[in-house]
Amino acid sequence: MPIVKIEIWEGRNEETKEILIRNITKAVSDSINCPPEKVIVVITDTPKANWGIGGVQASKGF
Repeated sequence: MPIVKIEIWEGRNEETKEILIRNITKAVSDSINCPPEKVIVVITDTPKANWGIGGVQASKGF
């Protein structure tokens, strides 16, 4: 049973997450020949203030 963990910046709506889950599930299922109902997708919304990119807090540079 594959588990896919995705960390994204917070702020995306439910519809966008639903599309992401559907697309990731299909990609994993097709890639490893696994039934879609066995694929687990976990999305973690993280505030930009908790991300650093190139030494800059994402909330200040992105």
